[in-house]
Amino acid sequence: MAVDARWFIIHTYSGYENKVAENIGKIVENRKMQDKILGVCIPVEKVVEVRDDKTVEVERKIFPSYVVVKLAVEYSDKEGEENVLKVPDVTWHAIRYTSGVTGFVGPDGKPVPLTADEVKKLGLEGNADGEAGDKTVTEVSYSVGDLVTITEGLMEGNSGVVETIDTDNGTVRVIVSFMGKEAPVELPLNQVKKAID
Repeated sequence: MAVDARWFIIHTYSGYENKVAENIGKIVENRKMQDKILGVCIPVEKVVEVRDDKTVEVERKIFPSYVVVKLAVEYSDKEGEENVLKVPDVTWHAIRYTSGVTGFVGPDGKPVPLTADEVKKLGLEGNADGEAGDKTVTEVSYSVGDLVTITEGLMEGNSGVVETIDTDNGTVRVIVSFMGKEAPVELPLNQVKKAID
């Protein structure tokens, strides 16, 4: 039988993600399953929230109630079942009956590995230690077309309409009426707040 490793998703009770990851770590250590359970990860993203002139960075679970595990898998060598991917029974039972786990994600609870694209999107590619890649998302309390007030700088106190939001560069472009003419102004995300309706 050929052996390989793949990432799988397991479903947990709500709010039990950290406890499940911790319990799986203990199982690996106590049962000496380091060669069967290769990694445990709770995919998170850093979220930069811009609200009322404040920028706050928080960590948020990408998939609440889910944990990702890297498991050693086997390819069946039975006649007629060549290249059929299978999680060994001992590993399946260890994960499935961990406190807080409700089952594997897949049809009828049968484990289905993540695709290469899914692994890449989660930042797990080439990652044996179970740490998801850093991913930062910026959220603001206003959107394109909203009336906003500028809270700092030369244009402080002026109002305008949001034309574009560039969260990658941390800027917002606002069309401001200034001295009888409309002019675009590019500002940091935290120097603008949604105008009160």
